[in-house]
Amino acid sequence: MVAAGAAAAITLPAAAATAATVSIDAGHRLATVPTEAVGMNVAVWDGRMNDPETTQLLANAGTKLVRYPGGGYADGYHWQTHTVEGGGYVAPNTEFDKYVATVKAAGAQPIITANYGSGTPQEAADWVRYANVTKGYGIKYWEIGNELYGNGHYGATWETDNHADKSPSAYATNLLQFVTAMKAVDPTIKIGAVLTTPGGWPDGIVGPGDTMDWNHTVLSIAGPRIDYVIVHHYPYSTTEAELLGKPQAEIPAMMSTLHSLITQYAGANAPNVGIAVTEGNSQYAVDTSPAGLYAPDTYLTWLENGAFTFDWWNLRNGTDCSKVTTIQGATDYNDGGLVSSGASCEPGANTPFAPYYGIQMMTKLFTPGDALVSATSSSALLSAHAVKRANGDLSVMLINKDPSNDVTVGLSYNGFTAAAGSPTVYSYLKNASTIGSASAGTAGMQTVPAYSIVVVRLRPGSGSPSASPSSSQGGGGCRVAYAKSSEWPGGLVANVTITNTGATAVNGWRLTFTFPGDTRVGNAWNATVTQSGAAVSAVDASYNATIPPGGTQSFGFTGTWTSNDASPASFSLNGSVCAAG
Repeated sequence: MVAAGAAAAITLPAAAATAATVSIDAGHRLATVPTEAVGMNVAVWDGRMNDPETTQLLANAGTKLVRYPGGGYADGYHWQTHTVEGGGYVAPNTEFDKYVATVKAAGAQPIITANYGSGTPQEAADWVRYANVTKGYGIKYWEIGNELYGNGHYGATWETDNHADKSPSAYATNLLQFVTAMKAVDPTIKIGAVLTTPGGWPDGIVGPGDTMDWNHTVLSIAGPRIDYVIVHHYPYSTTEAELLGKPQAEIPAMMSTLHSLITQYAGANAPNVGIAVTEGNSQYAVDTSPAGLYAPDTYLTWLENGAFTFDWWNLRNGTDCSKVTTIQGATDYNDGGLVSSGASCEPGANTPFAPYYGIQMMTKLFTPGDALVSATSSSALLSAHAVKRANGDLSVMLINKDPSNDVTVGLSYNGFTAAAGSPTVYSYLKNASTIGSASAGTAGMQTVPAYSIVVVRLRPGSGSPSASPSSSQGGGGCRVAYAKSSEWPGGLVANVTITNTGATAVNGWRLTFTFPGDTRVGNAWNATVTQSGAAVSAVDASYNATIPPGGTQSFGFTGTWTSNDASPASFSLNGSVCAAG
């Protein structure tokens, strides 16, 4: 069974037992939704990895980044032979090229974990050459190793690491060799460094022979030359209520620590260093409604605090049938995957579990390039997230963490006036196997059923700003220069410079243009670039959001083309047409 993309009609309850209020500030942007926001893991031991159903499952969940070859397997995986050191099982039909084809067909991009534990910088550089030069895949994100702090240096030995020196300083020093070798092949790639999760083991522990813990050591050596840092998040919980409080209780503090470390050690490179959460799941009630509520709450909380991706572990994972139990009235198969692997105790292969639907609900909330804006709830049992969409709509996600009581939610808005009438409401109800939709409630009042997720889609009324807060600021004129820095049959590298010719600063920008030919954007830097047909939208990268009067900001991208790579002739900045040249 594959989750359908269409929504079924539903009837929402007319009343609720409790009440809460949610305040939304549509002008207070927290972050721009990155292209890579919704990520997923796949593993070479999954024989269904490249089945046609996988493409549909990834696409229906809104997945835009897919990680390979699979967690700890990466530090034993040799891509040229498609084998795992030590005899790890590799399923048929999971080769690199087949994985890339599946990911591209789903409308996503790959993220690769290069083999640090038993590999070499040369092996990784050869992989970049094969992927981006020989095959032209344009793979942007590469991380060096998996959880290397589990290599024995602190006692635990789950991660393969054949280096004689397993210290964080050795990892960081060797990492720089990977950076040099890989970027010599393709300087446009982004390379990530493994960090420990703040507050989790072994964060704060100073190992034998070290002067600082893992994170301080790695960043003090490699911070100026990396493009992003990597953490994993598997919260420990013993009850549903504990699990559902984890996003708000843990993530903001973790992100604050990571931002501080990057600022401390990356120097001038700090504004360019992103934060990626390349593994995580609920670790409790993994297939049932609590994890279904947890999934979008944790994705959105990471994104609101500045991460550019969260990658769920795993699309398929498998189970121990002796550990099947019942949680909140539904069978929990102890399967850490988003869909069934088809084990004897499980539903048919590819049957979605609750977290899959929770993640799919985010497709009703945003598309990449939209703006995450401030939303505050009066109740700890009600999470609220809001998005100002590029077309002027406002979407609000409400997550009711009370397993027994519906909640009546009063909503108020700053910087947005909703159109009259009942909004469209999408809902994922407790233990459901579909997402429903209906016209329900009002902009000011919604009922959220017990243990459910609701997304309210609001159209702007008269007097409401129509543009996203990421693109609503700035007045006066603009000029855009589009130049190809290199060009070859089937490919190009382009740079775009925006000049503010007006009298006031532009605070947050979105540049739109249309290719007259068949150019397709690949990797991009200094902007989040999305494309639909020939139409392209580029949104600031937060650190370059301001363009002072007379000032400029630039971004670039690689592209592919077949018959015509003609340059765009006209550009619009935040909806206003710019001069070209």
